[in-house]
Formats: sequence, structure tokens, C-alpha cells
Amino acid sequence: MDILKSEHNFLGITQKELYAYDSSKCVIQQLPYEHTSSYKKGSDKGPEAVINNSHFVEFYDPELDDEAYKKCGIACVEPLDFKGRVDAEAIEAIYQDSKKHLANDKFLVSIGAEHTVTYGIFKAFQEKWNDIGILQLDAHSDLRLEYEGNKWSHASVMARIHELKPEIFQVGIRAQCIEESQLIKSADNIHCWYAHQIWEDDAWMDELVAKLPKNLYITVDTDGFDPSVCPSVGTAEPGGLQWYPTLKLLKKVFEKCDVKGFDIVELNPETDDDSTAYNMAQLCYKLIGYKYCL
Repeated sequence: MDILKSEHNFLGITQKELYAYDSSKCVIQQLPYEHTSSYKKGSDKGPEAVINNSHFVEFYDPELDDEAYKKCGIACVEPLDFKGRVDAEAIEAIYQDSKKHLANDKFLVSIGAEHTVTYGIFKAFQEKWNDIGILQLDAHSDLRLEYEGNKWSHASVMARIHELKPEIFQVGIRAQCIEESQLIKSADNIHCWYAHQIWEDDAWMDELVAKLPKNLYITVDTDGFDPSVCPSVGTAEPGGLQWYPTLKLLKKVFEKCDVKGFDIVELNPETDDDSTAYNMAQLCYKLIGYKYCL
């Protein structure tokens, strides 16, 4: 297994036993796949940007009063190579790679480029836990049957996941076409909390958490956050999720559910802004902390 050493791994961990694959419970999978981005391109640089910025994230988390990486070990593997592979072939490669890590009983954390990658990852998770649901933090529904003639578009990833028939929970949605809205209204297994419905109070959080299944996968599209928190994304939408309310929700989720893994996607670092990549590195480590320190 090709792993990245301290100068290139997540957090810049120097103790070998805490970044070696065999001794680590947690694995960071890098998926720099970008083929269907429809607005600003550059998300293929997102995984590397998150890893690089993670070197400036503190090991100690004041909220958890702990250093999570010492509880689990975090191995960071080499980025998956997508040369010559797009659409179904790329997704198959992601599925096979994810399946391999799950077979090794790793807590798999995936940092992607475009959101398409989540289908391949989730397919592997659902194969191992057939009762697993998925929580999606996102500005967009991603439920189009196809987009620009491609059913493997980033705008269709949740439509493909919907075909796998899991319970889908969406939070922060504020941009969609009417067909997506109609699908949400007609589907018994899609539960959506729109951005305009959740800003006044936190009562919706308990409503959502109460509905979640025991086994859960989380996908975080960086554009789910408000541009004031994460400006460097492919398609920024105003009125998004804020930092501490989102952490409050995710902490409740980890306390209730057995979160089996998560991904962070759609970061576009092709600007002068480093805050988005740094914030997503922070979020990545925070969720690892919620998994192992709560």
C-alpha cells in the first residue's frame, strides 16, 4: 500500500505508527477526478489542497479536549490515478478502491474533486452495510436524471444513489430544477431540509437526527457552506450553512449514528483563497474527532 509520509500526509503526522496503513484505523483516500464540472473547473486540485493545508491544523481539539489522531492513526494513501478513465470506468475504479479499504476494516475518509465520486464510494459502503443511509450537506440536490447528456454528471450523483434505494437525507439545499423538487416530493426515501427552512432555529436538527438510521454515510459538498465560510467552490450559492451550527448538527449525528465513513468534495482551490481548503481540512479532522473521541 503506497502511503504518504509525514511531509505529505494528512496533518503532517511524524510518528510512523500513527500514519502507517496497517496500524491506522482511519484512511484518507484522495480522488482527484474532474470530468463534468459545469461552472468553475479546478476541483481536481481539491484533495491535494486539503492535505497541504491540513499541515497547519492543530492536533489538539479544544472542544473534544483530545488529539484524535492518537486515538486512531490516520493513513493517507496516494491519489487514485484517473488517467484515461471517465464516467462509469472512473466510478468503477473508485468503487474497487473503496471496497479494498473497507475489506481491511478501515474508517474511510474520501476527499474528492467533483461530487460524482460519491457514487462509487457509497456503492462500496452499501455493499458492506445494506441498511446504510446517506446524509448529504449540499447547496444542490444533484438529483437530475442526467446533465448535459451525461448520467454520470456531478449534478446527477444523488439520482444514481437514489437508484440504489437508500434513505437519503439532504441539508442546506437552495438550488435545484423543478424536476428535482418533484422527485423529492414524490419519493418516500428522500428527506430534504432546504436552507430557507433551517435558519430561524435548531428544532429541525432534532427532527432530522431522529429520522436517521443507525448506519450512516456522510457526503459534504463544500458549496453546502455559505460563501462567507467556503468561497472557493465550483458553484457558490448564497444563504448556505454556517460553521458552528453545522458542527452542532454533525456532532448530534455522530452521537446518534454509527457513521461508517464520509467524504468532502467540490473544493475548487484555483483562486488566491486558501481559507476554504484550510476549513475543509479542519472539518475533516473534526469529523474524525467526533468518530473517535466522543
